[in-house]
Amino acid sequence: MSTLEKDIYKRQRIGTIRQKDPITSRTYRGISTVNPENESFSLYDIAIIKQDLINHFHIRKGEKLENPEFGTIIWDALFEPLTNDLRDLIAEDVTAIINYDPRIQAIEVTVDTFESGIQIECEILFIPYNISESLRLRFDEDNGLIS
Repeated sequence: MSTLEKDIYKRQRIGTIRQKDPITSRTYRGISTVNPENESFSLYDIAIIKQDLINHFHIRKGEKLENPEFGTIIWDALFEPLTNDLRDLIAEDVTAIINYDPRIQAIEVTVDTFESGIQIECEILFIPYNISESLRLRFDEDNGLIS
């Protein structure tokens, strides 16, 4: 190694790396292409949590590969008469789906009929933000999930 090459190593200085401040205002990030009216596909925080929950309700129980317990029973119960037993079973299923996501918790779930389907009203708590919100989901025999 020549003296010029040795001098290059002596003249090199290593500075400290300046770390960027973490972004704390947007804890949860994701994308959704469901709503064509959105200007961006990006969703953050509560909006992405809601979309994840709605996506879970779009899956029929037994439909997901390698996880047959994932999904909801509502699609199978849609054409059945809504007895008190079935209403309680759906309420338990909805509560389990909401509590499946560690970011939210079910406070109250009400199952009722509407026109040609099932309507579910849920009071949910977004745990990281300590915000509760009411969510209405309508499962229609003809149109599927209408949120």
